[in-house]
Amino acid sequence: MTSSSRPVEGTMIVQRRAVTAVLAAAALLLTAGCSSDDEGGSSAGGDGTASSDTTSAAPSSGTTEEAAPAKGSAEVVRTVAENLKSPWGLAPLPDGTLLVSSRDEATITRVDPKTGKQTELGEVPGVSPAGEGGLMGLALSPDYASDHMIYAYFTSASDNRIVRMLYEEGKPSGEQLGAPDTIFRGIPKGFVHNGGRIAFGPDKMLYAGTGESGEEGLSQDKESLGGKILRLTPEGEPAPGNPFPDSPVYSYGHRNVQGLAWDSKQRLFAAEFGQDTWDELNAIKPGDNYGWPEAEGKSDDPAFHNPIAQWTTDEASPSGIAYAEGSIWMAGLRGERLWRIPLKGTEAAAEPQAFLEGDYGRLRTVAPADGDKLWLVTSSTDGRGSPEDSDDRILEVRVS
Repeated sequence: MTSSSRPVEGTMIVQRRAVTAVLAAAALLLTAGCSSDDEGGSSAGGDGTASSDTTSAAPSSGTTEEAAPAKGSAEVVRTVAENLKSPWGLAPLPDGTLLVSSRDEATITRVDPKTGKQTELGEVPGVSPAGEGGLMGLALSPDYASDHMIYAYFTSASDNRIVRMLYEEGKPSGEQLGAPDTIFRGIPKGFVHNGGRIAFGPDKMLYAGTGESGEEGLSQDKESLGGKILRLTPEGEPAPGNPFPDSPVYSYGHRNVQGLAWDSKQRLFAAEFGQDTWDELNAIKPGDNYGWPEAEGKSDDPAFHNPIAQWTTDEASPSGIAYAEGSIWMAGLRGERLWRIPLKGTEAAAEPQAFLEGDYGRLRTVAPADGDKLWLVTSSTDGRGSPEDSDDRILEVRVS
């Protein structure tokens, strides 16, 4: 069955194993009906408060991999671009320039990081921005050098979907995007919890983080595409080797996945919004169940795969992640900080560290740059921040 003929909801199943972890728990004081999600409201956007310090899993004594240093650093080298409107996805091109999506304006813009010059490629047709939905994740085809295809995840009038478009660089500004070819459709949409991150993995398969669209039951529903990590071929079919036959589902039991990254050993990690209590960083194992809505954060239930690190919702509300210098780097929206999670194998080697706290407002996307550098995208113009002059921005950050 092709993805374009697939019903709105696909097939899925899964199980979960617990990761050996030690998490420092603390008491929480919560206001009623809050959600960390993008970035402080269930469907209404109210703020909840949670006390207690960041907690993370202690490394297993059984792993022999060298641990990343317990302490690192992050400093902003410079501002690359300014005055971006609701930036969301970021895709570095082979020549070093950057593509950035505008969630609310449904445009893709090319940014020259040397000069800051911005060139609009065009508007993506069919995008229906509202709430947390709109034009979100971007990814380049694994064969971009020959096919010049850009992939995008967006909210339409009826669902969330993934399209690909030809980038025709020689055409005038605003007319450089070819007509979108929908390769996958039917991901549940909502005013909140639309997921939206896409990335091609080391296996050249397309991974997508989805949300449960505000309907908690979809995450455990074996017939729904909501609250999952999906693994697809570049044409939008279920990828060979997926844990469930003829299904795009790679893992399930997620609430709202907006961060995907692989380490140097090609292992997948994902960041996930919690509701009232814990945001999560997870090491992803195909076919595993990550617990939502039965579990939020660490659980004693062996059916669920525990996070390797967790945060109170006001400290994080995590969106994009990237791997660099032996650590996962995680952008925090409500938390307004960049988190470093040092790794030892698929576990946290030490307590996470926070950087840039409150310095640049809400942080949406982080992506590898050259060497020990990262690209970091702010998100203060998305309707939930407090924009200042020059917001939003792309920053170049040096990390260790």
